[in-house]
Amino acid sequence: MKNLLFISVLTGIFFLTACEQRKDVPQAVKTAFNQKFSNATKVKWENEDENEWEAEFRMNGKEYSANFDSKGNWLETEYEIKKSEIPQAILTTIKNEFTRYETEEAEVAENKDGTFYEIKFETDEKDIEVVFKADGTVVKKESKGEEDEENEEGEEHHGDDDD
Repeated sequence: MKNLLFISVLTGIFFLTACEQRKDVPQAVKTAFNQKFSNATKVKWENEDENEWEAEFRMNGKEYSANFDSKGNWLETEYEIKKSEIPQAILTTIKNEFTRYETEEAEVAENKDGTFYEIKFETDEKDIEVVFKADGTVVKKESKGEEDEENEEGEEHHGDDDD
């Protein structure tokens, strides 16, 4: 019985050690994060996949997430904003094109291509996520509800026809 307990404890320690090693954030990622977000607090790391790390943290009174590749290259930062912080040009587009939807959540997403606003809308039938440029241009539209998959492809290209 003692041997079985001893083996179980050793197996548990090995398993925990192996998991921790896989979860160790590469030094290049930590360094890049600390340089870009020196005021960040309450940082929690998650391994998105073998080549991507996400930090969730607080800064300037807001909750952020930032993604880096394993070499420390910054990929994207996101943070929630209040509805009152949505740029006027986007509010105008929402008023004109998304009148039957209610704004559920708004985020700012920054990446190498610029700054975008991700707005999640909902109705009784479905939810959609729309990505806007600050000037109100729709970049992407994606269904998130119980609609069938066929409609999702059509929805995604609907806002891009004006480009």
